[in-house]
Amino acid sequence: MKRELIKKISIPEGVTIEIDGSKLNAKGKEGELSREFNLSKSKMEQKGNEIYLSQKTSTKNEKKMMNTIAAHIENMLKGVSKKFEYTLKVCYGHFPFTIRQDGNKVWIKNFLGEKVERVVELPNGIDIEIKKDIITIKSVNKELVGQASANFETATKVRGRDKRIFQDGIYIIEKDGKKM
Repeated sequence: MKRELIKKISIPEGVTIEIDGSKLNAKGKEGELSREFNLSKSKMEQKGNEIYLSQKTSTKNEKKMMNTIAAHIENMLKGVSKKFEYTLKVCYGHFPFTIRQDGNKVWIKNFLGEKVERVVELPNGIDIEIKKDIITIKSVNKELVGQASANFETATKVRGRDKRIFQDGIYIIEKDGKKM
């Protein structure tokens, strides 16, 4: 059964947006983001201090797509007003390892006693701060922060050993203020 759907997204104070067809540009005190959305039959427009996503006749799948687009827009608006912040912890029990940053690469030395350094590639557009055993990653783009954190966890994944004993690695302990 096809229905008319309208989704309202309120714009926080201090954030300005520009809508150009299916492209959305958001500017805030922390930075700016732009993204192209696949709207298909949907319309995106700004009325006052709100963004309206609307569609005259929509099916279940089109409703799911509209909700996904709305979630992405809300994340963009949150990010440009206050940066997303993930906190990671360096944990080791057997071999202490060191971390050093060189541009957009982070080198992990002596992980599980290995002679070869492991390398973590970081996406552009993030701020990283390494203090002893705490790593803080910040950005206006939630997807970049999540990808950088996942790159750290993947790079220090224990392979070929008993994971119950060798629990060394870098783990996410806090996502945007929420403890994990």
